[in-house]
Amino acid sequence: MQAPDFRNKFDLYGSKIILIILLCSSGVIQAQSYLWARKNNPFYDEKRKVSYGFLIGLHTTAYQIQYSDQMVTGLDTVYSVEPGWKPGFSLGFLVNLRAHEFIDLRITPKVAFYENTVTYRYTDETSRQELVETTMVELPFLIKYKSMRRGNIRMYMVGGIKPGIEASGQRNVENVTDKLEVKDFNLSLDAGIGFDLYFPLFKFSPEIRFSRGLLNQLDNTTNPLGAPLKYINTNTITFYMIFQ
Repeated sequence: MQAPDFRNKFDLYGSKIILIILLCSSGVIQAQSYLWARKNNPFYDEKRKVSYGFLIGLHTTAYQIQYSDQMVTGLDTVYSVEPGWKPGFSLGFLVNLRAHEFIDLRITPKVAFYENTVTYRYTDETSRQELVETTMVELPFLIKYKSMRRGNIRMYMVGGIKPGIEASGQRNVENVTDKLEVKDFNLSLDAGIGFDLYFPLFKFSPEIRFSRGLLNQLDNTTNPLGAPLKYINTNTITFYMIFQ
């Protein structure tokens, strides 16, 4: 199944994500210089037991792999398999429940577009790069621990679990016996930090979050691309822009 054209428009590299994070961090530092400035929406959090918002995420992702015993003892043609980092993006919305003065419970349903590359190197000095594209519907369940608000800024930590299911359905319509096959369901552990920045009409939260897959994603170990591998899990770094 071919990737939609709009994927190419969001071909962002990890360095660009880091640049965005640095720019937002400079904004946070500037906000701290106005520690005693007039508060925007001084009772924003206290008045809202449940609040809503939307998010945009820019991520870079790569597989972590383990070789199979067959790779070590039984394969004479493949001598290395190397995963690579690839960019992507996600879109979603947020439902936030204020459980305590410093604790929120939140869910952030979203659609995420992932691309993963794996390079196979052979003993005849040739190589093959395999591209695995997945469109995941994800439903993170998160706990947010907030610091005390200082002026118009508040720091927080967030963590939880993120189940996700592949939504494109390409395995049902394609014969992918010559491809690296991955499973439709994934479960990840998420952890991150961010800042709540209070403006007169809304709250903006830049956040960086790390996600590590807990399940083996390798689905077919009998075809030529699956045989060298025993285990595949996902690693993702995401920069979120959250608006409430």
